[in-house]
Amino acid sequence: MSKSDYDAVVVGAGPNGLSAAIVLAQAGLSVLVLEARSVIGGGTRSAELTLPGFMHDMGSAIHPMAAGSPLFQSLPLAEHGLEFIYPPVAAAHPFDGGTAAILAGSVADTARTLGADEETYRRLFEPLVRHWPGLAPDVLGPLRFPDHPIDLAQFGLNALLPATQLARRFKTTEARGLLAGMAAHAIQPLTNLTTAAIALVLMTVGHQRGWPMPKGGSQQIANALASYFRSLGGRIEVDRPVRTLADLPKTRAVLFDLTPKQLLSIAGDRFSAFYRKQLERYRYGPGIFKVDWALDGPIPFAAADCDRASTIHLGGTLEEIVMAEQQTYDGQHPDRPYVLLAQQSRFDASRAPAGKHTAWAYCHVPNGSTVDMTDRIERQVERFAPGFRDRILARATMNTAQVEAWNPNYVGGDINGGIIDIGQLYTRPTLSLTPYRTSEPGLFICSSATPPGGGVHGMCGYQAARVVLRDSFGLATPVVLTNR
Repeated sequence: MSKSDYDAVVVGAGPNGLSAAIVLAQAGLSVLVLEARSVIGGGTRSAELTLPGFMHDMGSAIHPMAAGSPLFQSLPLAEHGLEFIYPPVAAAHPFDGGTAAILAGSVADTARTLGADEETYRRLFEPLVRHWPGLAPDVLGPLRFPDHPIDLAQFGLNALLPATQLARRFKTTEARGLLAGMAAHAIQPLTNLTTAAIALVLMTVGHQRGWPMPKGGSQQIANALASYFRSLGGRIEVDRPVRTLADLPKTRAVLFDLTPKQLLSIAGDRFSAFYRKQLERYRYGPGIFKVDWALDGPIPFAAADCDRASTIHLGGTLEEIVMAEQQTYDGQHPDRPYVLLAQQSRFDASRAPAGKHTAWAYCHVPNGSTVDMTDRIERQVERFAPGFRDRILARATMNTAQVEAWNPNYVGGDINGGIIDIGQLYTRPTLSLTPYRTSEPGLFICSSATPPGGGVHGMCGYQAARVVLRDSFGLATPVVLTNR
């Protein structure tokens, strides 16, 4: 093909870029994806980071939002090599003393483990799980009039709350801690408005679909998306960084799977002064410090329920997690940070040599921090799994600068591509009913810096592609997906 043969070019081969490319290719357009790195995947890449034979997820690891994505469910990804593994427990939250709260199976299954909070939990989550198939496209899209306004309004009454306020409905340490561990995925103080939404969505999807992992590593999500895209006639070129618009072939539409910082450096001079100023004001949140371990055996958790879960939230009580997340937001480094840990090799034997294991964890740190949090993370693991450190064969770490160098969308280590607080929940990257448009005709943004934000679900790319089809090609957009 010559340089003028592409209807659309997508810059960045992460899940959102690949999803946008697929939607455009499904409409019959010729589409080129350009990836700066030698490997596709963005935040869904896997590699041997510690020792030979130990496969680690470099970015995302466990994928409730991928399993619950209306777009991914509409695609034949299984036919292109994607196989999800579903542990018996989606997530566990251990406490001192060898107990743990769990997110497992149905709402009733989880509620029964919460003692005095059983009925409260059922009342909160049963309606959400029942209505989620219709709610998902409204929740995972831009600000617009919803298809199911009553259901969305009922969801919003709880979702707009700070997680700390929602937690007041529960009496037990277990239920309050479980909610806090879920809400801390928001990477901001749990006293902020809308932090309850993160917990509600993750827990609802867990009851609907579980919290699976891709067999062989998160790279398999990107590989399956790319394989399907190529089957539609799409083309992907790696080692193709785009530094200016002059690096692009001639095309009618360009979609950037990049956040505002990179978009400004590439095309800032083409934007209106007003739009450029809005991008310059875009805010990034706290970053992460990440550790991967090669282990001589499984993590010896004191709570047996942790052995059945792929994801472990380490932070203790609601009060501890609230304090740690506030300290991080205030520029401090908690002595007992909230730690999000995944133990993929317990359920996927392909991740490590026979009898050995891998583990993956991160804690939140101030944006741009270079403080080494290895010891503090390992002390939190040891707290709930005595003897853990004795099983470490090797480790690999990344501070925020290294995280950003690995994936420039993670500015200052912010893996959400920008803070998802009340000021940027639906107004990312700008205040607009069509936030996927830029001020320059033919240039669009499809990254996690657009609604619905971070997570491996492809919905940012899907929503952006719908706008491109309408704006640049006058084509009917795909029907709004229904979560099946």
